Amino acid sequence: MWMKILLVALSLVVLSSSIHVTSSSHSSSNVSDNAQASALFVFGDSLVDNGNNNFLSSIAKSNYYPYGIDSPRGVATGKFSNGDTFVDYLGAWLGLPAPPPFADPTTTGARILGGVNYASAAAGILDETGQHYGQRYSLSQQVMNFETTVRQLRPMIPNLSRYLSKSIAVLVFGSNDYINNYLLPTLYPSRFFYNSTQFATLLLNHYERQLLALYAVGLRKFVLPGVGPLGCIPNQLATASPPPLPGRCVDSVNQMLGDFNRGLVSLVDTMNNGSLPGSMFVYGNTYSALGDILNNPARYGFAVVDRGCCGIGRQITCLPWTPPCANRNEYVFWDAFHPTQGVDAFLAQRAYAGPPSDCHPINVQQLALINFA
Repeated sequence: MWMKILLVALSLVVLSSSIHVTSSSHSSSNVSDNAQASALFVFGDSLVDNGNNNFLSSIAKSNYYPYGIDSPRGVATGKFSNGDTFVDYLGAWLGLPAPPPFADPTTTGARILGGVNYASAAAGILDETGQHYGQRYSLSQQVMNFETTVRQLRPMIPNLSRYLSKSIAVLVFGSNDYINNYLLPTLYPSRFFYNSTQFATLLLNHYERQLLALYAVGLRKFVLPGVGPLGCIPNQLATASPPPLPGRCVDSVNQMLGDFNRGLVSLVDTMNNGSLPGSMFVYGNTYSALGDILNNPARYGFAVVDRGCCGIGRQITCLPWTPPCANRNEYVFWDAFHPTQGVDAFLAQRAYAGPPSDCHPINVQQLALINFA
């Protein structure tokens, strides 16, 4: 079974080349007649940012070599990856090209018909998260940006409500609220005001309000990946005090994420209890899926799990114009924070077609098949 998954993921790496090329010239003709959704709207942080921060006054950018080294053209587009990201692969499964970044001035007219990407590096659920990096689109700002898109779509699409109900929204949030807020007590006071359970509740309350706002505007299908095992990313391994034992993650960090992920499952169940007619919310178990790769790297074709392929391995993002490792297909992490495109291919496959342990209560493929009248 694992060999079958590996072959599927590798095939997606090849498929990503068409995603990357079409993303720079997106138009209505790029949306296949066989697409399983009318559009893909992406909200989130650097895990799915495809260039929005290139247009913002921020130090959280990836618009330089070696980012994008494994993309078809070998150039950096603003994705924090050696190639494509989770939503690129997920979009490919759905038959949709990668949506263009909202902040790009050319993201107008026919380019927005297949969806838009609002994700922004350093962004969080809380407005203040990541502010030490400069400008970024927080969750609340991304929701407002989506409302701008809806106003642009209204004169272009006769039955806008139907179009939105058949679209899929992916929201990837939470990681920065920990690593660029709660776990930085010298910069943010949240650690002094909230214990980990209270902080998770704070995040989920904010998250719920913005999800309700998106529902009110017309979105009906939501994919909400949980936070992965941040205690295992190279940055946390390098900065933890005391450092973890060799081969171990920072258990204290991973334990505090449990409150958020369990709460997100409960929030999904609450949203699906019938109070929001004609909608479906899906929880993606990123923690378990990525944890499986970290615990069994050889099963997935990886060998290096404790440092990034570029940068200073366990500290920062890629150093500009500095060559990365030569055997990057063997690395789980591209830099100190982000996975390689090979990992993202696996995660997208599990989100799209995985069992209930990967996606709750249904997977993305099943979500796409739902027809809200």
